[in-house]
This record gives sequence, C-alpha cells and structure tokens, in this order.
Amino acid sequence: MENRAQWGTRVGFLLAAMGSAIGLGNIWRFPATAYDSGGGAFIVPYLFALLTAGIPLLIMEYTIGHKYRGSAPKSFGRIKKGFEWLGWWQVAISFVISTYYAVIIAWAIMYAFYSFNLTWGDDPTAFFVGDFLELADAGAIGGLVPKVLLPLLAVWVITLGFLARGVKKGIEVANKIFIPLLVVLFLIIVVRAVTLEGAADGLSAFFTPEWNRIADPNVWVAAYGQIFFSLSIAFAIMVTYSSYLPKKSDITNNAFITGFANSSFEILAGIGVFAAVGFMAFQYDTSVGQLAAERGVGGIGLAFMVFPEIVSQIPGIPGLFGFLFFASLVLAGLSSLISITETYVAAVSEKFNVSRIKAVLLGGGLAGVISLLYATRGGLSILDTVDHFINTFGVALSGLVEIVALAWLARSIKGLKEHANQTSDIMLGNWWVVCLQVITPIVLGYMMVQNLILELSSAYEGYPVTLLVVGGWLVAIAAIVVGVLFSMKKWPNNELEFNEDEDSKGAAR
Repeated sequence: MENRAQWGTRVGFLLAAMGSAIGLGNIWRFPATAYDSGGGAFIVPYLFALLTAGIPLLIMEYTIGHKYRGSAPKSFGRIKKGFEWLGWWQVAISFVISTYYAVIIAWAIMYAFYSFNLTWGDDPTAFFVGDFLELADAGAIGGLVPKVLLPLLAVWVITLGFLARGVKKGIEVANKIFIPLLVVLFLIIVVRAVTLEGAADGLSAFFTPEWNRIADPNVWVAAYGQIFFSLSIAFAIMVTYSSYLPKKSDITNNAFITGFANSSFEILAGIGVFAAVGFMAFQYDTSVGQLAAERGVGGIGLAFMVFPEIVSQIPGIPGLFGFLFFASLVLAGLSSLISITETYVAAVSEKFNVSRIKAVLLGGGLAGVISLLYATRGGLSILDTVDHFINTFGVALSGLVEIVALAWLARSIKGLKEHANQTSDIMLGNWWVVCLQVITPIVLGYMMVQNLILELSSAYEGYPVTLLVVGGWLVAIAAIVVGVLFSMKKWPNNELEFNEDEDSKGAAR
C-alpha cells in the first residue's frame, strides 16, 4: 500500500506545475530574448524547441517521478544506485536558487507598495540602487538593509507556512489561489498596456519577424535555453511534483498542458512588456529599438528600473498599474519559490527519515538564513553572480548530465516510454526517443561549450575576480560536492529497492 502524499485533483497538480514553470523569468526574460533573437521570427525556433526538448523533457521527468514514487534523489537512485548523487545535485541547485529568489520577491513586495505614491521619484534607477538597496561596491557585503529584510521574512513565513501544510492542503491550495489571480492581474495589465499611446509600435517591434535571423545558430540556442530554463527542467521540481500523482495519471497530456500554458503566458508577458515599452518610447519621442538599446528590456533592470519609469508616466491611475505589475511578480515568484523549496524539503524528509515539519524548518530555515546575505548592501552583485553561475554551470550542466545518464548510460528511455504509454492518451513514439537521445544532448552540449568559452574570455559583468570565484565557480562546484556527499548516506529501510514488475501492474490497473 502506498502512503505517499498525493494531489487532491488533477487541476491541483497542473496549477502547481504551471506555478513552478511560470516565474519571474517568464515576465522579464522571455520578452528580451525574443526581441533580441529576431522578434516574430523567434517563434519558429521557440516552438521547435518546445516540441523537441521542452515537452519531451517534461514528459521524461513526469514519468520518472510517477514511476519511481520519490523525490529526485530517491527516483534517480531507483533508476540506478549510482545516479542518486545527480538528484542531490539538482536539489542543491534548487536550494541555492531559493536563497536569492526569495529576495527578489521581497523587492517586488516593497515596490508594490511604492507604486501607490510613486516613491521612486523622477529617477527610478538611482532610487533602486541608492535609496532602496543602499548599494555597496561589487564584492562588498555591508550591513543589512531593513527595507529588504522585513519583506524577506514575510516571504519565508508565507512559503514555509504553505509547505508545512503538505502537498494537498498547502502547495495545492497556494497554487489554486496564486495562479488564477496571477493570470487575472496580468490580463488587466496587458489590456491597459495595449491601449496606451505608442503601444502599437512596441508590439510591432516585438512581433515583426527578422527572417534572416533564422539561420543564426545563436538564435536557436537562445530558443532552447529559454525553453529549458522556463519549464523548471533539471531543478528536481517536476520529478518531485509528479511523484505525488495518483497511479492512474495521464502523464503525456499533463506535460503538453503545462508546456503550452507556460509558453502562452510568456507570449502574454511579451505583449504587456513591449506595449509598455512602446508607450515609453512614444513619451521620449524615440524608437523602441533605440530605447531598448539604451535601457534594456529584460532582467532586474526592466522590472525595478525601467518599469517604474513607465508607471510614472501612465495617465489615469498609474499607481494601480504599478501595483498590479509588482503584485504579479510577487505571485509568480511565490508559486515558483514554493516548488523550488519543496525539492529539498521532500528529499531531506525521505533520506533522513524526519517529519515534513522538521524538514521544512531545517531546509527552509537554513535557506532563509543564507538569504540574508542578499539582503545586505552588497547583495545585488552577489545575487547576480550566484544566479549567473548556478544557472549556467548548475541547471544547464545538470540537465545535460541527466539526459546523457538516462538516455545513454542507463538506457532507461525505453522503459520510461512504456510506463508513460500505459497511462496516457497520447502515445509516445520514436520522435520522443530521438529528441531525448539525439537532439537535446547535442543542443545542451553546444550550449555548455559556448557558455564556457564566453565565461573564460571575459569577467562576467566586469566583477572582481574574487567575487566570481567565491560567489560563482565555488558555489556551482559546491552543489556537485554536496550531491556526492549526501548520496553516501544509506537510505532508511532499504527504500531504494524498487519492484519494476509491481509498478507496471499498478500503472496498468
């Protein structure tokens, strides 16, 4: 008999999976990536990447969790005992990301309140780095910033509070609130943005295709990178979430719904962002291209420097528009943070045989303490460095190792395909196998080589070498070391033992 926690409804699982996938990157990463990679023409490689990498990898991770019924370390260990460290590596990566992700949500909470009085004044950039973050020199730490510390505590109380309530009563309930509310708020933002003067120019810049860019391999790499990072693949999240699915679950259908829902929101975000950027260009009597070149249309700068400037110029009730935007960031961030934190809560609870509450307090508490580092006056440069390296040489690299390990070393793709087909309406054929064994490893391998060449050719953002070594390379390497060390501890009650035959019978019933 299986005592594992389960989702209350299929909708609950889908909303949780969407909540994990739809995060801050959807709002501020996709619009900039699409614009820089050929505008409307980017949709072609983007959709190709979704169908040949994103959804196939989602199906694979959903199947792993559903078949092996455990957190990422347990599931990978059940595939092959020597693979447990890979699960712990991904859990360690999620742990690192959660420590700074919470801080960005804290910024968004403060900016939601700042919106009503347009507290950032006439120079939002100076306000963000000066008055708000009290920024110190890159590499320095400095003291804690109270304006960041207090909302950061609130973020962790909310996140750990929902996690402590469990899968059905906590995570599922949170996403049933956050995701519908996020969609409603962002639809309001988009409707208002597209009615602004100059919005049409912004949308034209976003959607007009530069077909000559299709032949650029970097555009295709950007498309695969966007899909890979956006869908929460190789974070240990989707393996963990799918392990809570009932035995009779349509794995393939769930993956398609999650993938297309995530992409739909990304396109919606692009419309909202570029309509607003078009309005800003109109206000300054310049082109969208010139404005994008000068200010940028992605990342933290877009959210906390450019967008407040746009909000200040919107006619009518600008404060409400700003509040809706930053409230959307908070909702998208919280749903993702809950999923990220769940990876190590579940793994610690299973491996060390402790209650869920203790795992939440231990794992979440430690992450909360470490997150204080980013709430200091030097937190921004540390955050930027850790984020860059843990994504480039953590998430992307672990994804490559995962697919090579499963598709080529363990040769487990055939077994996973058979398991998924037992419970799914959409049958997996040779296209799925080719995508995982050939296309995805080649693309991810090429990405890693390109990233490594770029990293070794120049110092990231011109930061001090000490910061890049300690906050970058050492953090990325430490995640691997932690993965290996945690895998050395024996599981209680021989929990890595797994009966493939019994599983097949259960899935078929």
